Amino acid sequence: MTKRTGRRRILYLAASFFSIIVFLFLVGSAGYVLLSHPKSPLPDHWNPLRDLSVTAPVTPVTSYQLTRALADEALCRGTLSDAGVTFDAMEDLTIDPNCGIVGRGLLSGLTIARVDPVETSCTTTLRLAMWEHHVVQPAARDAFGSGVAKLRHIGSYNCRRMRTAQGENSRWSSHARADSIDIIGVELTDGRNLTLLEDWQGTGSKALFLRHIWRGACDWFRVVLSPDFNHLHADHFHLQGPGWGYCR
Repeated sequence: MTKRTGRRRILYLAASFFSIIVFLFLVGSAGYVLLSHPKSPLPDHWNPLRDLSVTAPVTPVTSYQLTRALADEALCRGTLSDAGVTFDAMEDLTIDPNCGIVGRGLLSGLTIARVDPVETSCTTTLRLAMWEHHVVQPAARDAFGSGVAKLRHIGSYNCRRMRTAQGENSRWSSHARADSIDIIGVELTDGRNLTLLEDWQGTGSKALFLRHIWRGACDWFRVVLSPDFNHLHADHFHLQGPGWGYCR
């Protein structure tokens, strides 16, 4: 191969590489314009540039939209309001570096189910609303032909350290920042009540329903603990937002 031929080949490869870069840039730009246009033909729940809707169908884009809403308090509150969730704004609570609530509010109603009023964070409420709408309500309709009228809980915020089977841990609980909520059961719209303490064990419809919604909670919370975890959780689900990912 002569020097001239070698230079020609290098120039050809460089030109080809530049052409590919330009092509990808144009395709990306066209895609962005298509996605960001107010009249984009792509449904919002498939569009990563659109905000999360709690009641929209779940798609591969939902996780990204949820992450963005969790990181922006104003967006989080707006998303809850659009879904009809009753989450009355309260001033942030600051006790010390370990205890307090950022994005604080009083939760009393989800998309359908009501809850006894509880102080918690916007992020915990948003995760709970996604679980209620996409897991709990459909599972109840499938299992019992009835929706869930009420989610029963035993609180969210609690300025305390972690509790383990061996006693109190030196680490602070996620409850100390209202990053979790404990659910003890549900009340169906037909009046029936299900509790983890009484209905978790067995193979009947109530136990199967509770295990189904436990597994489904793992799609919306990073740490989910059930009665199978230890005796401290015999009567409730521990649903926690932050964490490395644990479902037991």
